[in-house]
Amino acid sequence: MSKFTRLAATAATAIAVACTASAVMAADIYVIGGKPDDPFWSRVKKGAEDAGIVAQAQGGSVTWLGPQNYDNLGPDAAELIRQAIDQGADAIVGPDWVPEAMDPAFKAVTDAGIPLVIYNAGGLEAADKLGAMNYVGAVDYKSGYAGGEYLAKAGHKNGACVNTLPGAANIEAFCNGFNDGLKAEGGTGSTLQLPATAFGDATAVAQAVRAHLLKNPDIDAMFAIGDGDTNATVSGIQQAGKTGSVHVCGMNFNDSILANIKAGSQDCAIDQQGYQQGFFAVSILNNYVNYGVTIPTREVLTGPGVIDAKNVDQVIEGVKAGAR
Repeated sequence: MSKFTRLAATAATAIAVACTASAVMAADIYVIGGKPDDPFWSRVKKGAEDAGIVAQAQGGSVTWLGPQNYDNLGPDAAELIRQAIDQGADAIVGPDWVPEAMDPAFKAVTDAGIPLVIYNAGGLEAADKLGAMNYVGAVDYKSGYAGGEYLAKAGHKNGACVNTLPGAANIEAFCNGFNDGLKAEGGTGSTLQLPATAFGDATAVAQAVRAHLLKNPDIDAMFAIGDGDTNATVSGIQQAGKTGSVHVCGMNFNDSILANIKAGSQDCAIDQQGYQQGFFAVSILNNYVNYGVTIPTREVLTGPGVIDAKNVDQVIEGVKAGAR
């Protein structure tokens, strides 16, 4: 038998084994995430769906469940978790956004013996509390802290965090971290609390930021909890006539944020790499359900990373390549 023939035979055997395995092993994974038009969550969803290509090849599936809005975030997300259980999920991925509302539903997941990965919000503490296999994502407090520390080290030490989702644990952690990052470098921090209906409402956020800055002229730094809110914060600063004197950092990024960083109208963005969150969480559960494979490091961190003028060009190239 020639070398080519042996290789062909080996490949054919591998394909046959894979096909047999795919007929037996199948993981139907349900992923709880953000609303369909949220730019950050669209990247998380793509990561989950890309990992789902492998699950589908093995006969499984990935189903995305997200709320239509964030007005009643905790109870709505808890209902989605229960929906996943009722629909026969083999494994579930979810963020622990509002623990008091969502934890009973997550407990129902683990009580039913369904493998669970917490991602995006809650950290390893939530994974431990809920009996989840892993936590995948950034640590929200550290993400906010990185933003506050960055701005304070640049000399901007009187900051305000714009919170458009009050009560959501991850958002509160962003703001607490930002304020503590400022304080650690000799600054002071506060939180501008807005109603949840303001999230994603660029006009409402910009007007609130403008009014807050005019009322508090000593503020020289602001932090926003998402890319849409960051763009609106930059707009509010412009409307208040504070461009150049109030410096901005925010969670996540989009094309306009990268352009703002490159142009100098935004100092930095904190990247928690949402694509990786969806991809890793689904991959971990798919491998576990099918093969019993586990990840010894239960906290799988995807951030925080700082995007600023020093590396924005590299990030832009990553976006063009479809990797960011």
